[in-house]
This record gives sequence, C-alpha cells and structure tokens, in this order.
Amino acid sequence: MFYVPDGTQMCGFYECKSCDTRFLDLKIIPRMICPYCGEAPDMEIGPDDEMPQCKEDAMLLQVVEGQEEVEKMDGLLSLAVTGGDFDWL
Repeated sequence: MFYVPDGTQMCGFYECKSCDTRFLDLKIIPRMICPYCGEAPDMEIGPDDEMPQCKEDAMLLQVVEGQEEVEKMDGLLSLAVTGGDFDWL
C-alpha cells in the first residue's frame, strides 16, 4: 500500500481502471502507471524483443490539498484496505 509521508500538503488521489485500486501519490499528473498492477517497462531489450508498452491505467480523480485533508484521506484509504476499527471517526 502506498502512503504519503506525514506533513504532506498536497497529493493526488488515483484510481486504476485495470485493478480498481485507489491510492494516494505525491505526484499530481493526469495519468500514471499503477503501482499495484502496472510495471515500468524494462528498456533493455534484445534485438528480437518487442518494444515494451507503458500502460498508464491509474487516473487522477482528485487533488487533495491541506495537511488535514491529506491525513483524513490517507486514514480513510487505510480503513478501506484493512477493514479496521472506525470508532475514531
């Protein structure tokens, strides 16, 4: 699971259309390679290999701004993944 460091002021909230995983990332770009199901292509190819394709399946859903909002979103994603105790909300 990808977490943002404490004190983060701004991050991107992404969803992958291939594996339906939602995650936060410090990079804020419209599309990126999913850290769960995507792989960065290995550009060291042989003469008989095809050029690898980079699949950017994770799409930006929202830009999360402010330290409190980032911490809240990080906590909610953690609860969704772990199925943890939600009495602290």
